[in-house]
Amino acid sequence: MQRKLFFLLLPLSLFIFLHTAHAEDKQNKDVHFSDLIITTSKTHLLLFGLVNNGTTEEMLLGLHNGIPIQFTFLVELNKKEKHWSDLQLASLQFQHRLTYDTLQENYRLETNEKSQKTEIFPQLNNALKAMNEINGIQVLELSKLIPDSSYQLRIKAELYKKTLPLKLNYIVPFASWWDLETDWHTIEFTY
Repeated sequence: MQRKLFFLLLPLSLFIFLHTAHAEDKQNKDVHFSDLIITTSKTHLLLFGLVNNGTTEEMLLGLHNGIPIQFTFLVELNKKEKHWSDLQLASLQFQHRLTYDTLQENYRLETNEKSQKTEIFPQLNNALKAMNEINGIQVLELSKLIPDSSYQLRIKAELYKKTLPLKLNYIVPFASWWDLETDWHTIEFTY
């Protein structure tokens, strides 16, 4: 009986794995950063940018059925060293979380880049625009940067994770339906 079950599940697991790999490849090519800008204020190094193609139809359907959309952004700042390994100066993680209020028919965006901030939007397109923006996150105090030194800023966004249903991940532990995320994007600059 166990052998028959194994041979029945094997083709299913291969189908799931191949479908997962195809969906992940397709979606990772579409989602990306654009308009990344590193600048300074009087006191901090600031980062601005946009995520493009960060939402799918499935995510929007889930949003309207009570499942929030959450983006997690990862930022690293390293000082480049010629004869040593690079020195990590900052490692940040922050989220953007979008929910839909069915009673008031509006969208609520919570961000925690600078501090916990909540905005209400009556229209989905405005909420998604704000959801995809990185708007002046403080990466590091300028006093911690050395003039005329080389630095590398890396950024990545994890946008969506969907796992296998009915605990199939125990049967097929190496697969998930897909993870929607950007690749690491690297910017090198001299301060």
